[in-house]
Amino acid sequence: GSRSAQHGAAGGDGSVGGAVVHTPSTEDFSLSLLDTNLPAEAETELRSFIAKRLTKGALFEGMGNVASVELSIPEGKVGCYYCRFQQESLLEMAMLESDISAPEYVVCFLGGSEKEDTFRLELDKYIQNLKINLDLEQKNLEACVSPYLRSWFEDSICPIQRVVQLFQDKLASLLHAALSYTPVEVKNADERTEKDISRFLAAASLQGLVQEGTMTSLCIAMTEEQHKSMVIDCSGPQPQLQNAGSNRFCEDWMQAFVHGAEGGNPFLFQQILENFKLKAIQDINNLKRFIRQAEMNHYALFKCYLFLKNCGSGDILLKIVKVEHAEMPESRNVVTVLEEFMRE
Repeated sequence: GSRSAQHGAAGGDGSVGGAVVHTPSTEDFSLSLLDTNLPAEAETELRSFIAKRLTKGALFEGMGNVASVELSIPEGKVGCYYCRFQQESLLEMAMLESDISAPEYVVCFLGGSEKEDTFRLELDKYIQNLKINLDLEQKNLEACVSPYLRSWFEDSICPIQRVVQLFQDKLASLLHAALSYTPVEVKNADERTEKDISRFLAAASLQGLVQEGTMTSLCIAMTEEQHKSMVIDCSGPQPQLQNAGSNRFCEDWMQAFVHGAEGGNPFLFQQILENFKLKAIQDINNLKRFIRQAEMNHYALFKCYLFLKNCGSGDILLKIVKVEHAEMPESRNVVTVLEEFMRE
């Protein structure tokens, strides 16, 4: 159409393709291919799928979507993450000069299933970095975009799997550090391994799932206990840990990860991680409920103690509720008694 321009899309296990859109809610646009590793027939089908979504105005700038799409490839039905975006610098120019319209891009990533939704936030971040790295003048667009897009699976989907394979039975200590917000120092690691470990710790933590104030206080408390900082030395074939903590809860979940590694499915690891955090949150909520009851009932206090003793993660849960109940006298007294019992 008359409004067509350069546009980017990607598909097929890292396939990359491109197209441009100026009025997504109408049919007044065209899609131009930038790059892809899909067969021609499948690329045409994917382009048709994206065009329909654009016509309906179903793509919002910078927000990825995940859908199931059928293409003429051996896998047949695959999960498709797709995201529409504009280059920031050109967008600003277009806003200043109304007669200039900034080109828009659609990137598509195809995976084995619609479970790609599990990684939607990671892929959204990946697209944000792409926007930042796009060549301002677009002269080397293909040269700069293609290598970046082709590494999407390794960079966005596989880090958790790589950490599981690297740490194996030492993963329990990493899970423990993430849950307890213990500071972690990584030594002698290459850049990718350091990023992978950092991302695993962030993904396994309860950030965003418990009160922000609690997390801040926990971080401060754990950072003040400098002797408890965990050190990971990656100079050998397997990481060596110093000041590592663990508990039965993390040991049990470590087994789930190690058994999952046999299948080698990165989507499975993400699901295990989500279940791990969900169970931790359930345990925290149960303990808080018992503490409220224990303020007026000695039997409930004993139930608190038994729960902490049997849940496998009493050390961490007690720290979390201690921080949360610091300003509540009755609850604080219950937590103090529980600490004494757990020490004994």
